[in-house]
Amino acid sequence: MSDPGRTSALVDLTEVMARLRRECAWKAGQSHASLVRYLLEETWEVVEAIETGDAAHLREELGDLLLQVWFHAEIAAENGEYDIEDVAGDLVAKLVRRNPHVFAPDGTDVEDPQMDAESINDQWERIKAAEKQRSGLMDGVPEELPALLRAVKALDRLERAGRVPELPAGSDDLGDRLLLLAAEARHEGIDPEQALRAAVRRTVQGG
Repeated sequence: MSDPGRTSALVDLTEVMARLRRECAWKAGQSHASLVRYLLEETWEVVEAIETGDAAHLREELGDLLLQVWFHAEIAAENGEYDIEDVAGDLVAKLVRRNPHVFAPDGTDVEDPQMDAESINDQWERIKAAEKQRSGLMDGVPEELPALLRAVKALDRLERAGRVPELPAGSDDLGDRLLLLAAEARHEGIDPEQALRAAVRRTVQGG
């Protein structure tokens, strides 16, 4: 745990990033676009650390992922667009706005502090959809998402739109069968991507 008497490590990180951008040729040469591959790599390394249950590894990988956030914020600050404080401020405002069951808009007591998890998630999605002003079913769902995860997102959106998905039962097409498995996983509350990674890990370790 951090020492409450010392300077904030987040302040230190901001100063270190600014200096590295000035004095390190490699870091000075990076852009938002060139850092995409590292952001993706660090994200999946965090996932691996979580799934393997290694707390020390997770701590390290969270730091590497945090580096990517600070890196992008520093580039934006140099361009006069925004800085890490703006990023954090936007996040705080979003969390308060999208959790009215905890933070009442007028500062009064919340109406229903005992909402269940499913209702809270539905509320978040409704508020998010209104903010984003989506016009299409898959607006805001990146095509770059892993296919099984994107399938679950699509099924979620269809359900929230009141549409019953027409799932291709009995099809010989591999994609159709994978979609059925994604729907089965969703129904059982299982992340199909995580389940498949676990199966691969067991297979490799068993081999």
